[in-house]
Amino acid sequence: MSSLSGSLFQKALRESELRPHFYAYYYKQWSQYSMAFHQHNYTEIMYLISGSCVVEVRVDDRPVETYRLKRGELIVLDASVPHRLIVEETCRMLNVEFGFVSQPGYAPPINQMAQKTSSLNELMENTFSSLILSDTGEIYRVLKALVLELDQAGADDKYIVHLLFCELLLRVAEQRKEQLNARERPAQLYVRKSIEFLHQNYDRSIQAKDVAAAVNLHHGYLHRIFKSHTGRTLTDYLTMLRMEKAKQLLGQSDISVAEIADYVGISSRQYFHLLFRKYTGQTPSNYRDALVRDSWAKTNISQISGEDF
Repeated sequence: MSSLSGSLFQKALRESELRPHFYAYYYKQWSQYSMAFHQHNYTEIMYLISGSCVVEVRVDDRPVETYRLKRGELIVLDASVPHRLIVEETCRMLNVEFGFVSQPGYAPPINQMAQKTSSLNELMENTFSSLILSDTGEIYRVLKALVLELDQAGADDKYIVHLLFCELLLRVAEQRKEQLNARERPAQLYVRKSIEFLHQNYDRSIQAKDVAAAVNLHHGYLHRIFKSHTGRTLTDYLTMLRMEKAKQLLGQSDISVAEIADYVGISSRQYFHLLFRKYTGQTPSNYRDALVRDSWAKTNISQISGEDF
C-alpha cells in the first residue's frame, strides 16, 4: 500500500485506481476550546452535531476566512490547508480525516466513481480550500455509520467501510450541487426578467442601468450574472434583439429604413446603419434588395418549373 496526497483534487485520484485510507475518526464534545493553526496532508470533514463553533481557514496571503458552523452543517477542508477550531461555549462534533492510497479494495476506485457520477466529477474538478455544506440528514447518517464501523473494525480495508466512504463522497458531491443550483435560481430569475424587459422595451431608448432598475438589482451584479447565463452583455443582447427585429421588418414590410430605425429604438439613422452592417455584413438597403432578388428568383423558378413542355 503506497500513500499519496490526501487532496480531493490531486491528479493521481483521476488517473489511478485509488481508495480511501483513514487517519482519524471520532465523536468529540468541545467546551471553550481554541486550537492553534495547523495543517495535514489529508482531507478532513468536520460535522457539527450540536452547539456552534468557528472554523478559521488561512490560504496563502489572503485574509483569514472565518466560518461559524451551526447544528447540521459541515466543513470539508482540503489537504494542506491551515485551519483551526474555536469553540466559545460547547459543541459536539463528528470528524473523519482521510487520504487516498493505492490498494486493493471491495468498492470501486474513486476515478471510476467520478467517471460515472457527474456531481462527483464536478466536485473534483472545482478546487476549493474549504467547503461549507448544510446537511439534510443524509450526510450525517452515512458519516455516523462510517465512523462507527471504523471504530469497530479497527482497519480501513473492510467491505462496509469502503462502501460507506463511497456513499459519503457521493452525498457530499450531491449536496454541493444542490446548494449551487439553489444559489443560481435567483440569478436565473433576474436574467429571465431582464430578457422580458428587453423584449418589451427594445423599441425605445434604454440602457443597461434601466434594465437593472427594472429588476431591482445593482447594474454591475446584473451585468455579471447576465453575461454568465447568456454569454452576452446586456448591450449585446439588446443589439441582437433590435437587429433581428430590423431584419424581420426589412423582409416583411415596406416600412422605410429610416422608420425601421425608430421602430427598433435607435434614433440615429447613421448609427442604425453602422450597427446593422456590423451585425449582418450588409447595409439595411442592400439586405432588403437581396431579399427581393431572392424572392423574385424563387418565383421565376417556380413559374418555369410549372410550365408544360
